[in-house]
Amino acid sequence: MHIAIAGGSGFVGQELQKQLLEANVQISILTRSPEKIQTNQQIRAVKWLTEDSKPEEELESVDVIINLAGESINSGRWTEQRKKRILHSRMKATKEINRIISVLQKKPEVLINASAVGYYGMSETATFTEDSQSNATDFLAQVVQHWEKEAKKVERYGVRPVFVRLGIVLGKGGALPLMALPYKLFAGGTVGSGRQWLSWIHVSDVARLMIYAIHNQDISGPLNATTNTPLQMREFGKAIGHVLKRPHWFPVPSFMMRLLLGEMSNMILSGQKVLPQKALEHGFTYNYPNVEAALEKSLR
Repeated sequence: MHIAIAGGSGFVGQELQKQLLEANVQISILTRSPEKIQTNQQIRAVKWLTEDSKPEEELESVDVIINLAGESINSGRWTEQRKKRILHSRMKATKEINRIISVLQKKPEVLINASAVGYYGMSETATFTEDSQSNATDFLAQVVQHWEKEAKKVERYGVRPVFVRLGIVLGKGGALPLMALPYKLFAGGTVGSGRQWLSWIHVSDVARLMIYAIHNQDISGPLNATTNTPLQMREFGKAIGHVLKRPHWFPVPSFMMRLLLGEMSNMILSGQKVLPQKALEHGFTYNYPNVEAALEKSLR
């Protein structure tokens, strides 16, 4: 099997590469800077999104495209300029993937497109599954809605789209190190009201779920990448403290989070309870269904 990955050098992309290499899959990394990719017999770099690149010439044999490309939403305040970059980076990469597929003689079987549970909007009371429709108008929900609409266009070429809606991904990268830092400094505690829901998944299970969706042709459209055990923020904080053997006592009021992070703080102060209905219906099992086991693996 030949799989092309856009955004393959990020947190999720590195874990995905590791699991695909173990499965003896041929991997093409779509990148603006091929010289930065460590290649070998299984991995090659394919230049894209530059004026002189023609990635389609190297992807005629591709069976699957995985799109993880896009500027991180976690690396700073959402200024107006930054919000434009977050949306533009995702739309540009996805439009280019559509273009590549349109000119390939042999089309890939499936597009696995990263997405986010932010699609559903924020709520302390609602429970969301893949069947839930979104009326949300906040920034992150709008980004996801535009992103998925663009990715869905691959259906016109007979390609099966899967939108992997990521919750909070636990591991040695992503948002967790920042969330755990106050506890390491003996200053951890409940953020905001503590009632907001946090829908989570370990990075190993994210990669496994994507690979599972590739091999299960009945899976298409939205696919929630969360566990079946979401937690409210106060319980998640207590779990971090327990794993690190640190106290959970120093509350962080909502106004302080808004002062520090601006609009981005809504992700932490509101949250959503998202269940992986489709993954469970198709028989997917988790290596890390328990949050303390996931945190032990990530923080120790």
